[in-house]
Amino acid sequence: MALLFTVMLVTAAGNTAMQSVMPSIGTALKVDDVWISLAYSWSALLWVVCAPIWADRSDRRGRKAMMALGLTGFIVSMALCGLVLWAGLSGWMTAFWALIAFAAARSLYGGFGSAAPPAVQAYVAARTPRAERTQALSLIASSFGLGTVIGPALAPLMVLPFLGLGLTGPFICFAAFGLAALILLRLRLPNDEPQFPARGRAYDAPYANGSGGAPQDHYHDDEDENDVAVGRPANPGAPAKRLRWFEPRLRPWVISGLIGGHAQAMVLGISGFLVLDRLGLRDSPAEGAGPVGIVLMSGAIATLLAQWGLIPRFDLGPRAATLSGILVAAFGVALLGAAGDLHTIALGYAIVSLGFGLFRPGTTAGTSLAVSRAEQGQASGIVASVAGASFIYAPALGVWLYNVSDWLGFGLIIALCLIVAVVGAKTLQLDSKLTRDSA
Repeated sequence: MALLFTVMLVTAAGNTAMQSVMPSIGTALKVDDVWISLAYSWSALLWVVCAPIWADRSDRRGRKAMMALGLTGFIVSMALCGLVLWAGLSGWMTAFWALIAFAAARSLYGGFGSAAPPAVQAYVAARTPRAERTQALSLIASSFGLGTVIGPALAPLMVLPFLGLGLTGPFICFAAFGLAALILLRLRLPNDEPQFPARGRAYDAPYANGSGGAPQDHYHDDEDENDVAVGRPANPGAPAKRLRWFEPRLRPWVISGLIGGHAQAMVLGISGFLVLDRLGLRDSPAEGAGPVGIVLMSGAIATLLAQWGLIPRFDLGPRAATLSGILVAAFGVALLGAAGDLHTIALGYAIVSLGFGLFRPGTTAGTSLAVSRAEQGQASGIVASVAGASFIYAPALGVWLYNVSDWLGFGLIIALCLIVAVVGAKTLQLDSKLTRDSA
């Protein structure tokens, strides 16, 4: 478990460390902010397409092999990203070609890095009995959340000008960490012969601060007595027909997740550039990695507070978590848009992250509870695809609007949050109906 936890932790921390230095790198390259955000789009699209494919292949080709493939994709991607950005910052490559090469190198993570998370989850599920499975899967899922805290905290310490790496230091350091994890994986992880039935599931891309919540225990075929009670099809053990995004049972949750996900992606796209602008660091981008890291770290901690503290403490159901979270996020966006110093920016971003830390598990749980047990694998794939789809173009759109006018960008985000609140209040099924026991 410690080794698998490390695999997930390294990839999540590496990605958030990259996010904390990219605004400064873009400024140093004199590239428009929107192009930095667009450089992630192809990788996000590949994650949406490839994650379900790798999840299925892990069931047939072995989980350990898919973990190794995913880690290799992460290592190669991070190393190449650091190399081409270093070449651009050093003048060996023009900014245009450095950014094109960065987007191509980053796509390796979207295409191949997406193989690791579903394989890790299925490996754990296949080697733990039902009584221990939910706790084990929750521990693995928590590594993503912890990684989003550690990554921004370590990134400023990895800016190594004395080695000539500068702002690209975090890329090289996390590629090295990934390589160490891959060697340990190959040498120490037992064979993946399953002891219990399990299937790989598509996993959310680690673009946001934390995952969509702890995974549900959907690895057994027992009949769910709640299905009939809440109007889901009976006989869940029978083969399920293919689920579509907008079929009636899923439509309210998918629409809420898609609109709210776009709002979250826009905030993530804007936040780093906002720090540089409000603190006057555009002329000294190397100094921006620290403040950006502090802001991202505050958001990650707030997300963990929501998912590990508020949801279980107040026993929030899917509808309550979704609606309360999106309203908290809207308030945080308004505060973030008005912030003028590091303290207020960090506070605003933390409130935004707290809200989305409630919202995302809410829509994830609502989607899961809306379908039968036999359809859980498909439902989790839809959740992952919706989460990934939000990051294809929304960050770039948010940054473009922000560059036109601060309040144009923040105004659209607040409007999206309010749309989710209004539409969700009318269409999302009541928690009492989703979670009630059968008579």
